[in-house]
Amino acid sequence: MITIGCHLSSSKGFLHMGKEAVSIGANTFQFFTRNPRGSKAKAIDEKDVELFLQYAEEQKIERILAHAPYTLNACSADPSTREFALMTMKDDLERMEYVPGNCYNFHPGSHVGQGIEKGIQEIADTLNRILKPEQRTTVLLETMSGKGSEVGSRFEELAQIIDQVELKEKLGVCLDTCHVYDAGYDIVNDLEGVLEQFHRIIGLERLRAIHVNDSKNPFASHKDRHEKIGEGSLGLEAIRRVINHPKLRQLPFYLETPNELEGYAAEIRMLREEV
Repeated sequence: MITIGCHLSSSKGFLHMGKEAVSIGANTFQFFTRNPRGSKAKAIDEKDVELFLQYAEEQKIERILAHAPYTLNACSADPSTREFALMTMKDDLERMEYVPGNCYNFHPGSHVGQGIEKGIQEIADTLNRILKPEQRTTVLLETMSGKGSEVGSRFEELAQIIDQVELKEKLGVCLDTCHVYDAGYDIVNDLEGVLEQFHRIIGLERLRAIHVNDSKNPFASHKDRHEKIGEGSLGLEAIRRVINHPKLRQLPFYLETPNELEGYAAEIRMLREEV
């Protein structure tokens, strides 16, 4: 069965998220570790975690995905901004050990005029400082759309980050369908070719999750505006090919479309019918 979920609010804890996911037909979910704009995280409720882990086993919820706040910039030109990103991610990874064996996703950042090579170096340096041999969480670099000075819109940039990280086994990639299409990878007309590129440059074994989003903007627009499934420039048929591709269908899929729970439930039903 396809592993599919959506983005849920973590304000009421893990058990609440698990029950919300099941209520809309999902068997996984994504959540922010803290306010997406980057504030102090809510204290871990160990009883809630215990109840969630039991519920997740009963309901076969697997491979949940934590998402770092959007505001983190591990390659900022400002040292205090980089340090804030490092400390936040370090804290997030420590908290993720309460639900071991899952993934933590982050946007690589924007080099803000320093140049792509400097940005890549700063991101790798951050990862080298926070990754631990004993951690049981896989950290995912997300593919980006290439707006402004974003790092990670090209597969080569993600590969260079990984190459400079010592604990490479702790790293993976989350592919966002909206982002890669906006970045200029034509998954609508040449999905096979894009996956071949990914494998040649990064390796498909690094691909651990997929954000399933349509796009409000045309191909190679570098805009990053998500749309509901089937209502954007990718279209339902292209999304159907993604979730059914033999090299992808074993991965977890996470919806980040502009929806409330009812809309996510409808999209999950629609995508399950396409499998």
